[in-house]
Amino acid sequence: MASVETAAEHERILREIESTDTNCIGPTLRSVYDGQEHGLFMEKLDVRIRNHDREIEKMCNHHFQGFVDSITELLKVRGEAQKLKSQVTETNRHLQGDGKELMSSMEELQKCRVQQRNIASTIDKLSHCLPVLQMYSRLQEQMRAKRYYPALRTLEQLEHTCLPRAGQYRFCSIMAENIPKLRTQIRDTAMTQLRDFLESIRKHSDKIGETAIRQAQLQRSLDTQPRALIGRRSRKAAAAAAGGTDSGRAGGSPESEQDSGILDVEDEEEDEVPGAQDLVDFSPVYRCLHIYTVLGLRDVFENYYRKQRRKQARLVLQPHSNMHETLEGYRRYFNQIVGFFVVEDHVLHTTQGLVNRAYVEELWELALSKLIAALRTHSSYCDNPDLVLDLKNLIVLFADTLQGYGFPVSQLFDMLLEMREQYGEILLKRWNVTFRQVLDQDNFSPIPVSTEQEYKHYTSQFPMEDPELDKLPFPKKLPFSEFVPKVYCQLKEFIYACLKYSEDLHLSSTEVDDMIRKSTNLLLTRTLSHCLHYAIKKKNVGLAELVQVIINTTHLEQSCQFLEEFISNITNVPPDSSNATKLYGTSTFKDARHAAEAEIYTNLNAKIDQFLQLADYDWMAAVPGGGTPEASDYLIDLIAFLKSTFSVFTNLPPPPPPPLFPLSGGGLGGAGLYFPTGFARAGPVAGFQGDTLLLAFSDLRQLLELFTQWDWSTYLADYGKPTCKYLRVNPQTALALLEKMRETSRKNNVFAQFRKTDRDRQKLIDTIIKQLRNLIAQHHT
Repeated sequence: MASVETAAEHERILREIESTDTNCIGPTLRSVYDGQEHGLFMEKLDVRIRNHDREIEKMCNHHFQGFVDSITELLKVRGEAQKLKSQVTETNRHLQGDGKELMSSMEELQKCRVQQRNIASTIDKLSHCLPVLQMYSRLQEQMRAKRYYPALRTLEQLEHTCLPRAGQYRFCSIMAENIPKLRTQIRDTAMTQLRDFLESIRKHSDKIGETAIRQAQLQRSLDTQPRALIGRRSRKAAAAAAGGTDSGRAGGSPESEQDSGILDVEDEEEDEVPGAQDLVDFSPVYRCLHIYTVLGLRDVFENYYRKQRRKQARLVLQPHSNMHETLEGYRRYFNQIVGFFVVEDHVLHTTQGLVNRAYVEELWELALSKLIAALRTHSSYCDNPDLVLDLKNLIVLFADTLQGYGFPVSQLFDMLLEMREQYGEILLKRWNVTFRQVLDQDNFSPIPVSTEQEYKHYTSQFPMEDPELDKLPFPKKLPFSEFVPKVYCQLKEFIYACLKYSEDLHLSSTEVDDMIRKSTNLLLTRTLSHCLHYAIKKKNVGLAELVQVIINTTHLEQSCQFLEEFISNITNVPPDSSNATKLYGTSTFKDARHAAEAEIYTNLNAKIDQFLQLADYDWMAAVPGGGTPEASDYLIDLIAFLKSTFSVFTNLPPPPPPPLFPLSGGGLGGAGLYFPTGFARAGPVAGFQGDTLLLAFSDLRQLLELFTQWDWSTYLADYGKPTCKYLRVNPQTALALLEKMRETSRKNNVFAQFRKTDRDRQKLIDTIIKQLRNLIAQHHT
């Protein structure tokens, strides 16, 4: 069985040898040598060769004649071939001779082709090296021109694009080694420029703030125009903000750079105030930001910038020690703060995250707290209302400026309301001096007017309605002294001063009206009232001056309604509004008038006491039998004095002076105390109607009737009723007189206790004294 398979395999191999190309017969023969029946295959191969030889022989015998003919023909061709060979040899000789020049040209051509390849290779290498050299040359030029951000972009392109294409050359290696050094140089130089910028804006922050505040002033005056100036950004700043870098121009670099941070704005239009941002070249910030961003150090740059600006904020917010002395000190302080926050606001809106809203708000909260504390401290030293008013206007402008940039300023306006109290106190001090000067310079005499012009001058200063006075011919006298129109004008000036402070505080008309009225009430009830009492209590003030004070205060009291109308007109709040505060002028002038009246009574009583002390009155005289006691000569002199005094006297109810001497019933009559009633009835004072003057002595008359008639049951029973017979008798005065009578009786009559009538009268006086004390106690309760 194996032999059959071997024979079949050998047969297959033989067929492959016969049919396969000689170039591919190797694997077939290899299979023969790999087998185990090599000898057998060789036998079969010999057999196959012999078979083919027999077939060839048969074929040759079949074609022999043709072969012979072919040989014959070949022999004929032989001669021709010799001739052809000779011709070819000759042709070859000629060809070789001619080919020497061609070979020489070919060699030269080969050399040229080699040179061309070398040149092409050199050009190719140079095409990769030249951009590196050009880029490096541009880098050096940008570094010399201090255009560091474009230089950094060039450096990045050189490192990542040009150098890898150039290959491994020594100069490329040197360049690659210098790249980190150049980056460090660019970073350090950009940081140096940023420090210069920060120092520059710190020095010029007051100029930046001054420009921003002038913008706010222009905005307030031109608020009807559609183009807002507050927060206006220049075209350059807008371009920088839109591009996010200063490399938006051709070539990726600015045409010119100013490292100082402050630009020249002389080319601004004449009718415009240059924007605060127009004063500052922010390119150092943008360059440094983008450089650090490209270097992967943006966080480092942000932290450094914010830290430095916080330090500058603390310096800006630190006021000078003498800032409160002049308005210019406050103005420089505000300008620096405004300049600082204008710069931060611009950086916030033109960079992507260098500062954020939370950071700016944190700085503003810090600024507000320190600013308000500084203003409270320094403004407390001020005693000039004009300076406080100018400071208020400056704070309002400062607040409006920063509000235009989006900063909340409500705390500043709250502080201005606090300063309003201080301003009011300063005004009160100034007006206190003014009122004192007016009072000291007044002659306390009616104002004489001789012409219509003078009359109109005074009536224009003080609202006076007196038809009877208007009808009198010139010359004539106004009832009041110079004090009245001057005080009234000063009251109006005070109201104007209060109104000036209330302007631009974003208050409603009602709030302004309420503030003015409250301040005016303080002026009336505290300052003017004290000045009037000072003038009344001043030494060497005569009765005529006191009378004139009463007349003056009466007219000023009547003018309070005109002050009410005046305040309503300037605040546009009706005086009858439910929320309107009423002026206390009426009570102030009433109190002053009562003080003047009391001073008149005091002075008059002092004069009477002087007369009484000089005279030798018998206060213990017995009551004469029948008829009215006659007055003393000394009392007649006193009445003569009173006649001269009452020529300028007004309706003043004098309280009875407390008795300082022993007294008896006879003394009450013998001293001539009924005589003044007769004097008042016989000598009426000009200007008093009817029994007006008699009423001035009604207290004294009722007191005398009570003691002379001894009608205590009626007095005690009817006390406090409107129909009381002794309505004008003060129980304390009556008690003092009774105690004096009781002491006099005890001291002068040691035998009174042995007489029943004297004992009964003494008991009656004690009983009445006890009842009067109970009455006073009940009334007081």
